[in-house]
Amino acid sequence: MEYQYKSTEELPPFLNASQVAAYLGLSLSNIYTLMHSQGFPTLAVGKRKIVEKKKLLQWIEENTAK
Repeated sequence: MEYQYKSTEELPPFLNASQVAAYLGLSLSNIYTLMHSQGFPTLAVGKRKIVEKKKLLQWIEENTAK
């Protein structure tokens, strides 16, 4: 399934790896690496990792060079 988002308002409250990849414009393998890195805001649900929209947007803001 391919996701396309035109704005942050279209994002669901929690995103899976494919949705994060589509939003950030990165490959799925890059997102898996990112989701397993320290400091990235993932939530483990069983073996799955998801990302809360609010925390993803905050992480982007904090990690964007100004």
